[in-house]
Amino acid sequence: MADGDRDSDAPADGAVHGPLTGIRVVELAAIGPAPYGVMLLSDLGAEVVRIDRASDVHHPEGASRTSIGMSRNRRSVAVDLKHDEGVAVVRRLAAEADVFVEGFRPGVAERLGVGPDVLCSANPRLVYARMTGWGQDGPLADRAGHDIDYAALAGALQPVGRPDDTPPPPLNFLADFGGGGVFLALGVLAALFERAGSGRGQIVDAAMVDGTASLTAFLHGLLADGAWTPRRGANLLDGAAPFYDTYRCADGRFVAVGAIEPQFYAALLDGLGLDAAEWPQHDRSRWPQQKAELAEIFATRSRDEWEEVFAGSDACVAPVLEPREAVDHPHNRERGVFVDVAGTTQPAPAPRLERTPGTVRRPAPAPGQHTDEVLAEFGYDAADLTRLRRGGAVA
Repeated sequence: MADGDRDSDAPADGAVHGPLTGIRVVELAAIGPAPYGVMLLSDLGAEVVRIDRASDVHHPEGASRTSIGMSRNRRSVAVDLKHDEGVAVVRRLAAEADVFVEGFRPGVAERLGVGPDVLCSANPRLVYARMTGWGQDGPLADRAGHDIDYAALAGALQPVGRPDDTPPPPLNFLADFGGGGVFLALGVLAALFERAGSGRGQIVDAAMVDGTASLTAFLHGLLADGAWTPRRGANLLDGAAPFYDTYRCADGRFVAVGAIEPQFYAALLDGLGLDAAEWPQHDRSRWPQQKAELAEIFATRSRDEWEEVFAGSDACVAPVLEPREAVDHPHNRERGVFVDVAGTTQPAPAPRLERTPGTVRRPAPAPGQHTDEVLAEFGYDAADLTRLRRGGAVA
């Protein structure tokens, strides 16, 4: 099979829906980072079949709701992976796929009979992507964990937060999605690119602790240069600087101030009506008092009033918006940062490509919604489907 140019994989309408049009992905249903990484691939045009649990068809409350916002652009096949014929179904799909994604603990896919040893032997061009927290090896590989744990071990959690408080949970943005799903997609893209020359697939070991550690590259550079102290709230970017922090406004909402460069700092002072001669930017002995004074100033007006004050300015002052507010901000509306998907608001595909932009083509599927449709495309006839369903291999 050629990469991305198979007529059988072209969309029914003949359109190109992104740079990955023609790439087939088989995804074992999971939560968190793996679905997000696959969403990125699907937004860029990949054709995704998600393997859901057969039990979720009859008991949909068992399906995780945490991944609904990341489940667009897929079709769903419901399979019982504890059933031999169910495993055979997954193997058959993987034999025709470009990418296979699983998010189990190390060794689970092998025990189920869908590990890389089996699937890659049958399909040497397969890119087999594995999403875990700790990685496929190491003393913690078999341990449970969540975003907050991986960020903690990667050294990315300790620097975040106020000096007199505990590091806050980063809403799973940090390790699950930034260090996990994004790096999963990056690894898949790199493996597909390499395959175009070698003709061979490979295993992608995407670990959240690895990706999150990569996100701290700039911190390690600052540490090596002596420009960062491990003490929280004592550095340029962690809230110590009065010109790089958030401030509460009169209405209880917040503004974010990021006036690092001198010209932006000057614009900040100008907007606030402050005398630059009395507000030296990098005299750290003055920072605590400057922060206290800025807090008093910002508390005199509402968040939206401050947005008006700094409209058209390079002072790097922005309103801190709730997710629902972000949807309606004029800038986001004009750029189409958010889109409507079957009546729900979701972020639009990113990044934006000039000739082959990503698209949202279908909403999140119900478990097993496309079982008959997909399996028919892979050569199963009506009698096969009846037999598999009666035997409990699919639903």
